[in-house]
Amino acid sequence: MVQLPQEFIASLEGLPGFDKEAFETVHQSGEQITSIRVNPRKKSEIRNLKSEITPVPWTQYGYYLSQRPSFTFDPLFHAGCYYVQEASSMFLEQALKQTVDLTKPIKALDMCAAPGGKSTHIQSLISPDSLLVSNEVIKARAGVLKQNIIKWGASNVIVTNNDPQHFNRLEGFFDVMVVDAPCSGSGLFRRDEEAIEEWSPDNVQLCCGRQRRILADALPALKQDGVLIYSTCSYSTEEDEEIMDWLVTEQGMENIALQVPAEWKIVTTTSKAGAEGYRFYPDKVKGEGFFLSCFRKKEGGERRYKMAKPDIATAKEKALLETYINLNQLEVLKQGDMLFALPKILIEAFLVIQANLYLQYAGTTLGEIMKNKLVPDHALAVSGMLLANITRFELSLEEAIRYLQRADLSIDPPVKGWQVVTYQNQVLGWINALPNRINNYYPKEMRILKQYYDSGN
Repeated sequence: MVQLPQEFIASLEGLPGFDKEAFETVHQSGEQITSIRVNPRKKSEIRNLKSEITPVPWTQYGYYLSQRPSFTFDPLFHAGCYYVQEASSMFLEQALKQTVDLTKPIKALDMCAAPGGKSTHIQSLISPDSLLVSNEVIKARAGVLKQNIIKWGASNVIVTNNDPQHFNRLEGFFDVMVVDAPCSGSGLFRRDEEAIEEWSPDNVQLCCGRQRRILADALPALKQDGVLIYSTCSYSTEEDEEIMDWLVTEQGMENIALQVPAEWKIVTTTSKAGAEGYRFYPDKVKGEGFFLSCFRKKEGGERRYKMAKPDIATAKEKALLETYINLNQLEVLKQGDMLFALPKILIEAFLVIQANLYLQYAGTTLGEIMKNKLVPDHALAVSGMLLANITRFELSLEEAIRYLQRADLSIDPPVKGWQVVTYQNQVLGWINALPNRINNYYPKEMRILKQYYDSGN
């Protein structure tokens, strides 16, 4: 049974929407909510999860599951058909749709992006000619973020590994900035008992200071009239309402109110400066604790940005790709012998990012040139850009799991050479079928390490 710190409960007394008895009861109930968000570019049958599904009301892509399946052993999860994400945080969709014209090309920044839930969500909402920069300051977490972006299969995303202060070099560059700030984590108490052990008033104050530093460092990169979406998974006023006041009174931001239907049971909170934010309580909504508020930047400058010189692939190198993808809307660039593609319309923005930040990943990696041939990359396989005539070999569930474990395969494709393997028509990755063996090219760093048991996984 979850035991909440009494000092924590006392700190919530008097907050809008806080009901002590109901709040404590839901935390002691042991109830766990499982929700996923589907990838609109990889439509698949989510009923295969063997669970009743009901829509999350504030997003067109989110679903609650009646029970938690083994995502590890669902090949569609590894194919990037859906992302396992907490339902309350999907409210980001309403914040974007109500504050930004998503039909127009925009440049968006997800400042604290790992492991990738909000970034993959943003990518599903912006237009194909928009750019998303997904940043994570911790290098190991940036690697996980990169993997999730690759699985999602988008060519208009750049993953960076930078401290927020580095974005000062890009004054006035972004139209939208999402800061899901590191916080004291009280909104996750129901599903993470370690968060309870780590909570303290001192940690709340520490997080509050960190949140202000991140925002102060990052805000110059937001252009005038650009939109900031700030969120936490904390209930503490120091990390929520007091940050709203600080943004309005000291950072010159203008709060933007959202339309929130009463039946969603999201609590509207108003700060001392009159700014509106939105609180999610697990005794009211089907989700965890969450807070979000939106702002518009009233003033801001722009400047000429340092740009890198493009390293464009040669015509001969591009010719190696023509049997794999249509290059009409793409530009192919090089990094050593590695080729990667970005939409042509985003090349200038990419060169600015490349010159000013540390890049972990950009666009879609296509493959490596070896002995005048292309060794295709996993990102190309799951990108959704492959031509229809690429050879595909459908795997059973057991074979798909063996493939995802990077184990040897006992299959006999009728065609030899490079081809993709699929599960329920969703691409999992590459194999190279040779006369006497099958080479499994699923990335080592992404492979399933657990053993699979058919009698319940």
